[in-house]
Amino acid sequence: MATDLFAGVATELGKLRRSLGWSVVVGLPVIMVFAGAFTTVVSGEPLADGWHTLWLRSLVFYGLLPLTLGLAILASLAWRTEHRDGNWNALMTTPVPSWQIVLSKTLAIGLLAAAMQVLLLLVVIAAGTLLFGLPGMLPARYFAITAVLIIATLPVVALQSALSLAIRSVAVPVAIAAAGAGVAAVALMAKLPGVAYLLPYAVTARSTQLATGTFGDSGRLTAPTVVALLIASVLLTAAVTVLAARYLDRRDVHA
Repeated sequence: MATDLFAGVATELGKLRRSLGWSVVVGLPVIMVFAGAFTTVVSGEPLADGWHTLWLRSLVFYGLLPLTLGLAILASLAWRTEHRDGNWNALMTTPVPSWQIVLSKTLAIGLLAAAMQVLLLLVVIAAGTLLFGLPGMLPARYFAITAVLIIATLPVVALQSALSLAIRSVAVPVAIAAAGAGVAAVALMAKLPGVAYLLPYAVTARSTQLATGTFGDSGRLTAPTVVALLIASVLLTAAVTVLAARYLDRRDVHA
């Protein structure tokens, strides 16, 4: 069973490799970090708090909207092939279980999302070292935040994958993601902590604000907050994946 799942994930990654997916994975982190760096250069002011200031300028806005949109685009691209021509009928008549199809898609998108976060971390390090000559290495807490963020993207990945499964349009799931990100941003600004653990978009956004001191964050990386975000991420991802698999089970072959 595990072998079949790995094969399914590999197949999905192969499909995404031939799409615009990698443009999102590479382009979005690079653009966001260099946008923050450009703002710093234009202002003529130094990075007041070194690495922390660079991290803030790279991550805060990225986590509120661009990251969610990037994940939504990846999910839409992952399902686009299945909605073309007669591919949907072929998918619905395959002997592969629905849960395996859904999980393979989700994991493949999740791996690309993870690559995107790792690349962003590396670009921040490169910008800090080469552009601004910051001393030393990026503090360890930002590596930990990146690890948390990789897990925290999964609820949005699972939800957007489910939406792209159900909706043929590429644009509509992305528009829903934009609206969801807006709701999450408002909830974080209003300091509604419960929402951050119930809404997939808010879980992802909240994770990008860890240790930043913005949107109700304490400015410190604390174990209770990290554990709560990880638990919420796992539970939401599992719940959405199960619901998506059940939906696919009941979907008409000609839908």
